[in-house]
Amino acid sequence: MTPARKTVVAREWIIFALSFGLGGHVALGFMLHSSTPDRWQTIGWKALFFGLFVYVAVQAGRSIFLAIRSYRTKHDG
Repeated sequence: MTPARKTVVAREWIIFALSFGLGGHVALGFMLHSSTPDRWQTIGWKALFFGLFVYVAVQAGRSIFLAIRSYRTKHDG
């Protein structure tokens, strides 16, 4: 594996880990502020879904940003 490829893989894993960490924190916030007694039974699934949502949102944002940037460089140059 080339060093450039290792950098790309490392960057994607970092984004993945941060997204799921943020999703877990959001789920924990929902659980701590919820008034239902069975709130701790579903925290794992909620953390997974929130993390997945954050990851998809970040990747969609990156794709839109890269598309706009490539469009501008193509039409400015």
